[in-house]
Amino acid sequence: MKNYHALLLGSMTCLFLNMGLHAQTMTPYQQDIDAWHSHRIEQLKAPAGWLNLAGLYWLEEGKNSFGSGRQNKIVFPAGTIAEKAGVFELTGNTVKLFVEDNTAINVDGKAAKEAVIFNSDSAREPMVSSGHLRWTIIRRGEKIGIRLRDLQSPLVTQFKDIDRYPVDTSWRLKAVLEPDAQPRKIAITNVLGQTNEQRTPGKLVFTIQNKQYTLDALEEDDELFIIFGDETSGKTTYPSGRFLAVKKPDSNGVTIIDFNRAYNPPCAFTSYATCPLPPRQNILPLAVTAGEKNYGHPLAP
Repeated sequence: MKNYHALLLGSMTCLFLNMGLHAQTMTPYQQDIDAWHSHRIEQLKAPAGWLNLAGLYWLEEGKNSFGSGRQNKIVFPAGTIAEKAGVFELTGNTVKLFVEDNTAINVDGKAAKEAVIFNSDSAREPMVSSGHLRWTIIRRGEKIGIRLRDLQSPLVTQFKDIDRYPVDTSWRLKAVLEPDAQPRKIAITNVLGQTNEQRTPGKLVFTIQNKQYTLDALEEDDELFIIFGDETSGKTTYPSGRFLAVKKPDSNGVTIIDFNRAYNPPCAFTSYATCPLPPRQNILPLAVTAGEKNYGHPLAP
């Protein structure tokens, strides 16, 4: 027994020493990418993340009954709410909520039996909740719908990690933003088949193995937003491309495009998202073996 305890203690000591050695051998850059990845995981699992989505229901003009009962136009997951919970009434660009007496629903934390929960002229949308359900209104073109979240979704607790390529500094590249001589818009199509024109500040130009490539950029808050595909798409990475955030360029138009930070769109984790797809000119004719790989779903053709 003493020998067993000594062996176990020795094995644990070696394990901790190896973990410490691994941490010491990681470069500051690798540690930075790992910290970014850890934060990414936290965001996915957060109440406002993508893992707890439980439904996306497009409203029809007029009254849309909802609840867990199959007789409703909008059927929430079984056991999460009363069978007949209420009605969403869509009138033009306004959505009103009417709540049945047997159902407790809060709007922005306060009990409500009737409330306007969407108006296209409003600067904000209220958060509606019932038990561990949360929902908001989303608009995609002419479509207005209910985005439902379940804060007790098993997907959150079952989620472990996202497989990714080893961190490789060769995929951290200098890039130059070439602005367009005239304002230009590019067509962005989403998974619903809707296409809209979005303003681009220009093309990011970069070089890989002495060959020049470009990606059309979009602006998102204080960053550039890139939607791209490559020759790994549908093989080792998500079929419909990946996303990438890039810092806005300096006064000389120079920035860094780091494919080690390439990440899956929300649609890799849920069927209740409405992700944009890469424009044709952003499909790179090479394999970008950096960043996140496909997340545990069958690869679609």
